[in-house]
Amino acid sequence: MIELINKSHTLVFGCGNPLFGDDGFGPAVIQYLETHYTPADGCTFIDVGTSIREILFDIILSDRRPEKIIILDAVDMPGRWPGELFDIDVDQIRPEKISDFSLHQFPTTNMLKELKENTSIDIRLMVVQFETLPDMVAPGLSLPVQKAVPVIAEKLIRDLGGKPIHEKGRSMDDNVSVTFAF
Repeated sequence: MIELINKSHTLVFGCGNPLFGDDGFGPAVIQYLETHYTPADGCTFIDVGTSIREILFDIILSDRRPEKIIILDAVDMPGRWPGELFDIDVDQIRPEKISDFSLHQFPTTNMLKELKENTSIDIRLMVVQFETLPDMVAPGLSLPVQKAVPVIAEKLIRDLGGKPIHEKGRSMDDNVSVTFAF
């Protein structure tokens, strides 16, 4: 994995656990990207599941770093509605969540801040407001979060480049209407 990371100038990490409802948003976006798009040269989509902390640690210690890291995850932010897509800055992560070791609450806050403050890496956190995050295993995204997946994937492809994968008999027009604030 580190070899793949070292060869990419842009890394898109999908964080979360698909076994816990909307926490599976990041991996769902990566799966959607991989099945519908070919990334631009030097851009890599990676479903990191619950291992983002270890990967960021490797990047911190590496001599070779990407130019850009985009992290996709589900969050709970006051005043947002389920399925709403928005960017947050590392500094916007609420202080009480810094030591929270639940993936949907960014346990990597300290490492992200270190990368932001001590490297030239452009770090972007693209998130969705979750609707359901169960206490017990319950796979599957809520409908609002499901609808947000193709919207954020299309936005990423527009921003980063890449090409649709055209499959016989499949239309790339999703006609999904979700409001987002990027």
